[in-house]
Amino acid sequence: MSNAPVDHGRRRFLTIATSVVGGVGAVGVAVPFIASWSPSERAKQAGASVSVDISKLEVGQLMRAMWRGQPVWIVKRGEQTLQELNLVEESLSDPESKQEQQPVYARNQHRSIRPEIFIAVGICTHLGCSPLYQHTTFDAQVEGVRSGFFCPCHGSTFDMAGRVFSGVPAPTNLRVPPHMYIDDNTIIIGEDEGAV
Repeated sequence: MSNAPVDHGRRRFLTIATSVVGGVGAVGVAVPFIASWSPSERAKQAGASVSVDISKLEVGQLMRAMWRGQPVWIVKRGEQTLQELNLVEESLSDPESKQEQQPVYARNQHRSIRPEIFIAVGICTHLGCSPLYQHTTFDAQVEGVRSGFFCPCHGSTFDMAGRVFSGVPAPTNLRVPPHMYIDDNTIIIGEDEGAV
């Protein structure tokens, strides 16, 4: 056992040096761990908004886009189709869209910002099937109604505003995603900040 005097300066230096090396090591381990909490590029893409050009969309035509892994329908409705929306209201489960199936700005009869452009997630609210768009043959499903959406899986029917008819398996209207126009021909699906 040695009775040599203790070198306090050397002890302090070794304590500080060990603490610094340990701190650097802890940061080196923590950075990749914390970085792993960030969403991957694929996840960011899946939740990102989608820009859609509707400049070539004609009356009666349905265009599809993908947003968050779901099909989104964009349909240009003509004057006759818009008039049909009035005729079917007594046959609908939720004609005034009281359920939270659309943003506030789409809580109207046509369930859209612009009456002639209808945008909806193309998934039936019953069991997640994808209904068919029937531009001129929908009266085979609902007498006297020329256009609508028909889900062949279980027979649910929706009008051209995505409102569900009474007495079918689907419990609610088709969902309208958040969307906005950045000009007359470009829609952003997934964003609605300042939508008008």
